[in-house]
Amino acid sequence: MKGIAFKAIAYGLLFVGAGLSLIPFFWMVRSSFMTTTEIFHFPPKLLPETWLWGNFLEIFNVVQFSLYFKNTLFVLIPVIIGTVVTSCMCGYGFARLNFPGRNIWFALIIATMMLPPAVTLIPTFMLWTEIGGINTFWPLVLPSFFGGGGFFIFLMRQFFMSIPKELDEAALIDGANYVQIFVFILLPLVKPAILVVSFFTFTNVWNDFFGPLIYLNDESMFTLALGLLQLQGSYTSDWNLIMAAATVMTVPAILIFFLGQKYFVEGITLTGIKG
Repeated sequence: MKGIAFKAIAYGLLFVGAGLSLIPFFWMVRSSFMTTTEIFHFPPKLLPETWLWGNFLEIFNVVQFSLYFKNTLFVLIPVIIGTVVTSCMCGYGFARLNFPGRNIWFALIIATMMLPPAVTLIPTFMLWTEIGGINTFWPLVLPSFFGGGGFFIFLMRQFFMSIPKELDEAALIDGANYVQIFVFILLPLVKPAILVVSFFTFTNVWNDFFGPLIYLNDESMFTLALGLLQLQGSYTSDWNLIMAAATVMTVPAILIFFLGQKYFVEGITLTGIKG
């Protein structure tokens, strides 16, 4: 009886917590179907009196949505490829290969996770200014081909370490080299971790506002997150269109998460348990 009561309280708290966390999302979706006046009506309305589906069509007329979407894909695809490939290579090296200073190099990479982005912002911006990278996509794309960040290297290393090393030894006896072991034996086994890295990279790039704001000046190169800022005026803003655009931007991330939910949970769980 005591166990049932404990479970009931736990599920009740989880239900309340889940409900509270969904309030901003619900507020965004319901506002996307309203007029700006209705959004700020007091007392607030739970649902719109008339569902304005036209708000979603209007954003395509107000901003260059298709151009921003194309620019986002132009950044997103190479960043995902670069992050997945190089983080797998780094994780494999730190987990399976012995080389001088391996632990020191790995500790330094982990230490970079402690640095706030604001600390590296000015030196990085000055570097890209000196080499002519401002107002190009290079500052947004190229860093992903250097490991993709300490967190992804750590995640891939932990996953590679969870695979028995006897597989490597058996492959070496059969005549395979380290590249063949990495590509043909180990990579298929870390597919859940690769999907986790891909999903996190997708959400980071898809929602990235600060990077394009710093490095892009030409409006024709804006990504979705930055381009939708055009909906916010200096004195008045079309909040219903902003909410509609935000809803449209949220849909791809939600779809990808639900389609790969099984692999995402599996990848994170296995990394945490076996690491």
